[in-house]
Amino acid sequence: MSAPALRLQGDLWIGDNRLARDLKITAPAGRWTCLLGPSGVGKSTLGRLVAGLPGRARLDGDATAVRGRVAMLAQQDQLLPWASALQNVTLGARLRGAPADHRRARDLLDRVGLAGLHHRRPATLSGGQRQRVALARTMIEDSPVVVLDEPFSALDAGTRMAMQDLAARLLAGQTVLLITHDPLEAARLGHAAFLMTAQGSRPVNLPEGPTPRDVSDLAVTAAQAAIFDALSQRCAA
Repeated sequence: MSAPALRLQGDLWIGDNRLARDLKITAPAGRWTCLLGPSGVGKSTLGRLVAGLPGRARLDGDATAVRGRVAMLAQQDQLLPWASALQNVTLGARLRGAPADHRRARDLLDRVGLAGLHHRRPATLSGGQRQRVALARTMIEDSPVVVLDEPFSALDAGTRMAMQDLAARLLAGQTVLLITHDPLEAARLGHAAFLMTAQGSRPVNLPEGPTPRDVSDLAVTAAQAAIFDALSQRCAA
């Protein structure tokens, strides 16, 4: 199944509460698009809408229909406490009644730095380790559209960068919507980016070239500074 482009336009609501008006967000097919903006503006709500999750949120406007074709990694790892790391990674297949690919699940756990911990339950793992299990569970799905809601926020700086690099490789060719508060993360991973506020959305300039970009690249440093400045101005407004 080929990865589609996403089009998200209109006013974003939860019940009778409008979070953002006149959004105009286009995520190119097979690329990473980053959503940035202040807390409470509706970035996670928009991600849940793209994933087709139930709730009171709605987008009054135009949106690409992708339900049933989306994998999502939420801010909370949402691991089953009674299941092992391996069982959590293969949960999607079991829920669909399909054979679980244990070999690939073990390989993904190894690649996210959890070799030897396949049979550990979530309660025995650190917060960062749990987040890496959830990341492996998302990547094994091979969905054409992937929503990542602050997927690396629980990781230390070194592990965060390694997991960013791994996710960029393993999700290449899929349409990824990355919700982040980290300007450097957007500058390294994004092919497109948008700043969301209650008044709307606007595109953010990112460096050219393949991702993940080198953190020492001057273009990445400049993009990080520009995004941080834009966020600071929006929060001060």
